[in-house]
Amino acid sequence: MSDADRARPDRRSLLRAGALAGLALATSAASRRALADTTPVKIGVIGAGHIGSTVGSLWVKSGHPVMFSSRHPDELVPMVRGLGGLAKSGTVGEAIDFGDVVFIAVPYVAYPQIGQDYGKKLSGKVVLDAGNAVARRDGPELAAEAKEQGIGATSAKYLPGARIVRAFNTMSCKYFASEANRPGDRMAIPIAGDDEDALTVASTLVHDAGFDPVVIGSLARAKDFQQGAPLYGLQLTATQMRQKADTLK
Repeated sequence: MSDADRARPDRRSLLRAGALAGLALATSAASRRALADTTPVKIGVIGAGHIGSTVGSLWVKSGHPVMFSSRHPDELVPMVRGLGGLAKSGTVGEAIDFGDVVFIAVPYVAYPQIGQDYGKKLSGKVVLDAGNAVARRDGPELAAEAKEQGIGATSAKYLPGARIVRAFNTMSCKYFASEANRPGDRMAIPIAGDDEDALTVASTLVHDAGFDPVVIGSLARAKDFQQGAPLYGLQLTATQMRQKADTLK
């Protein structure tokens, strides 16, 4: 039996136990196939700053083709060359076209403009949303809206039609870099979304980046791990994360 064959049962059990336990949705046949599928996923990254470059690099190292994008894609060439043939650079529009999944990791103040400029391209796509609305950076009005309405609902407002899953927003990039694929129990990444198959895709990518995905619930429950919320900034295992999340229901 090959190493790849031995890895498949672990992958399925990790994703089902870590990501789907407690999720009050029936898993569709498509979702079950996706859990077991090891086919690389093309990912377009909007924003190649600290979070985008760190998480995107983890996906490249796990075998996924990734296009990193920014307003100045030429500046990304040295990073992309260092990651090898699976990494590319391009404009935001090119990254969205490239990716079967899009990862957004930009200051939250850019979300309204991204929705205005690329909303049609993003509609129907699985979008992993790592943004946080910070008053001093993004403006008090946008930060207040995200706090009052919930960060998930706010992202859905500015990116209508996208199959949004909140993920990778609770830690600084240094923890994603240092804790990925750590020995023993992995660090948990809380995720939330309304689309079952998008959650499955997101769970797979969280796992492939080197962490255990924990589905907290619907997109509305993303408020439980937005900045300043009880699940924000916690370095927990999947079991610990689920236990703490259960106290917030």
